Amino acid sequence: MTLSSKKNRIIFIDLLRAFAVLQMVQGHTVDVLLANDYRDLNSIFFSIWFFMRGMTAPIFLFTSGTVFTYLFRLAKEPFFKNPRVKKGIFRFILLVSLGYLIRFPSFDIFDYSLVTPLQWSIFFAVDVLQLIGFGILFILIGAFISEKIGKKDNLVFSIAAIFFFALWPWVAQFPWSDYMPVPIAGYFYQKHGSLFPLFPWVGFLFCGAMLGSYLANNPAIFKTPQFSIKLGVWGMLLIFIFSVIKSVEISTENLTIKYWTESIGLIFLRVGFVLILNSLVSFISLKLSSIPKLFVLIGRNTLLIYVVHLIILYGSAWTPGLVILFDKKMGVWSTIGTAILMIVTMTILVIAIHKLKIRNKEIIT
Repeated sequence: MTLSSKKNRIIFIDLLRAFAVLQMVQGHTVDVLLANDYRDLNSIFFSIWFFMRGMTAPIFLFTSGTVFTYLFRLAKEPFFKNPRVKKGIFRFILLVSLGYLIRFPSFDIFDYSLVTPLQWSIFFAVDVLQLIGFGILFILIGAFISEKIGKKDNLVFSIAAIFFFALWPWVAQFPWSDYMPVPIAGYFYQKHGSLFPLFPWVGFLFCGAMLGSYLANNPAIFKTPQFSIKLGVWGMLLIFIFSVIKSVEISTENLTIKYWTESIGLIFLRVGFVLILNSLVSFISLKLSSIPKLFVLIGRNTLLIYVVHLIILYGSAWTPGLVILFDKKMGVWSTIGTAILMIVTMTILVIAIHKLKIRNKEIIT
């Protein structure tokens, strides 16, 4: 069963999945190619891009948690009889394995004598694939706990989200590598190059899981404007809380880059923005009875798109990437053109894979 099946399709989630992965593709492409001379926060265009770049991961993670939990709860089966448990565990293993594979440090899988300490550091850094993999595992654990204690999913999921969010400022400062190996310590903080440690990022998956569980337990709720309004109200409330926290912090200390990497207020801003985006897209979707199949296909193939575009941009142990030749060397228009070309390439890839699957089914039957 998929989100795009006629009976259970939620159009706004299909649209958000497609938006999230394409936003990530263009964000990575621009970040790799655009020359530093054009990275001016005084420019309204770059400022908007920079802000959306910072919101891409929360949108992507929130949507991933929503989709997985929605499909998990649609099964209406006890935990160990739910087919989504086995699929979720497989997904966890696949995502974590791919996360390390695309950063593999050696062309020769048996000889590591030439691997530098920097290459090992890059290999062990935790990226979004490992994060989502563990996030799915934690959602499964949360669903199991909620079933055992007889409580609703959203109580457990909300506690889990608060746990990962609230402990983030402390966890980010604790010297984890003094007490555990660096590959494990990387799951807790960014000191050794991890882009997406568990704290606070798993919290966004749990927030998405709350929405996914709510949608599964209220099948027609997304077809009402009240649903969109509630999402918007919650989003605006969280952004208001962010503004209050920001005002207090500015009045008590200097606003430095540390604020943008450690302030708990950022959690309220990011979750609030994601909820408002969901509100707007869900409201627009009320007028739609269907969407082009291409959007559905893009949403279904987020993993494929993510892995392939990263390899094209950053390369791998076996292939060079665009970063070698064009790392922060392009002008504005050439960067925009390349980003569009990258999106078109990923779209063609998805269409080709879909047609190949159809052809294989026809051959088999």
